[in-house]
Amino acid sequence: METTQQAEQQRSARARRRQLLEAADRVVLRDGPQASMNAIAAEAGITKPILYRHFGDKGGLYRALAKRHTDALLDALRTALDAPAERRRRVETTLDTYLAAIEARPQVYRFLMHPAEDAQLPEQGFDVGRHSAPLLRRLGEELAKVIEERVDLGPDSEQLSRVWGHGIVGMMHGAGDWWLGERPCSREQLVRSLADLLWGRLADVSDRAGGPGF
Repeated sequence: METTQQAEQQRSARARRRQLLEAADRVVLRDGPQASMNAIAAEAGITKPILYRHFGDKGGLYRALAKRHTDALLDALRTALDAPAERRRRVETTLDTYLAAIEARPQVYRFLMHPAEDAQLPEQGFDVGRHSAPLLRRLGEELAKVIEERVDLGPDSEQLSRVWGHGIVGMMHGAGDWWLGERPCSREQLVRSLADLLWGRLADVSDRAGGPGF
């Protein structure tokens, strides 16, 4: 009986946490980097101390939101990488998937990657860079795993895959951040240009046997 009750409490806690993250998402979509704990608590219909009870502080809430959006982005990137198409097309689709995601929800992207310039005093100590770096590292490591699984890079496969994974994520992040702010060209043009940049040694290596390749 106690085990059943504990399981029910855990399900209830997960559901409540999901509701709070959805409320936070709505505020972030509206306010971007200016989203505050006060506004999120108000959107959720609770007091700020209750929000702190669930997430600890803004850093805890940020990490929960970052995981939520990173998980969804990684799923989309894996789908693009595994699509039944030739390699160049899959590379372009993967780049486009990332750029489409930040274009569709620019306020969420800015909240995750850029600090608020006029943050309220209680939240001035929140360092977005300190929290966003692990997000980019996770994307780099995940992409490295995909590359190592799908492309034969020889005896230094693990190390080179990690170099490429983090390098490609850094390229996508840097180019995407610049593009989202200035819009100097269409998304399609940016995708083609980035794919051209990647289309050096990647075009010459062999796919591993038994898989779709990269």
